[in-house]
Amino acid sequence: MTATSRPRFTVRAGLADADTTLFTGTPDHLVRPLQKWVDDTLLLSDPWSNAESIAEKICLRLRIAPVGGTNVPCIAALREAFGLTLLDVVDEIVSEMKHGLLDTRDSLTRLLDAGGSAYCLNKQGGGLEERVVPAVRDAVSEAIANAEGASASGSAAEHLAAAWKAAYGVHPDPVRAYSEAIKAAESAAHAVIEPNNSKATLGTMLRVIRNAPSKFTTALSTRAGKDPITPVEVMMGALWEGQTSRHGTQTGTVPESLEAARAGVHLATTLVQWFTSGAVVRTS
Repeated sequence: MTATSRPRFTVRAGLADADTTLFTGTPDHLVRPLQKWVDDTLLLSDPWSNAESIAEKICLRLRIAPVGGTNVPCIAALREAFGLTLLDVVDEIVSEMKHGLLDTRDSLTRLLDAGGSAYCLNKQGGGLEERVVPAVRDAVSEAIANAEGASASGSAAEHLAAAWKAAYGVHPDPVRAYSEAIKAAESAAHAVIEPNNSKATLGTMLRVIRNAPSKFTTALSTRAGKDPITPVEVMMGALWEGQTSRHGTQTGTVPESLEAARAGVHLATTLVQWFTSGAVVRTS
């Protein structure tokens, strides 16, 4: 449950332990409210005069068969979704209406919060994602925003946003999340470390740093005799060497775990923030 939720009476009276469980999937107590939200959003909102055509597009994407015997067969199919498919339906509807129907998005947020769902609207309001500590999500959003405003960071913002979605979306994809995290760090660091190498990778950048650490410095205070760039080298090395699915081998490719992918995304977030904010610079 969210930190601001009102405790049940039995909890307040000391008769039961506080319920801090977050429910994955669609627990019984959330099925009907979510189905009603789908129905209300598609049928009762004035801007949705073309709701059936939008529902048809969602049905096609999610491979949901229309329901016969009604003049809105696709809406009927979406309102009857359940289980993980219901989450997909909600996610698709939110994505379709991300630039409108603010009140409807707010009602979904209240519903998910009150029901203790493990999911919430993402920062952009364009889909669902797994709940994380708000401060952590805000830090990633700030890094993405800074990268978008830094012309030298290339496509870092795009890759970091994709990494976050793959790590914390309704259907996590750890391999893609880790790969996008590496691309985000590479894009942000390229102009500082290897601006003249169009084929630079995190691996080649690490070699440059290790061969000439004195050419780089950071905003961190460093003891005399120590290389200021060392913390950056360590972070880059951990991210680069932690990817297990980069190459196939005779013993089989090992995909990244979800935990490793999420750790990689947060590590890349720090690197993107450092490089786009000017915390890491070349001195010669």
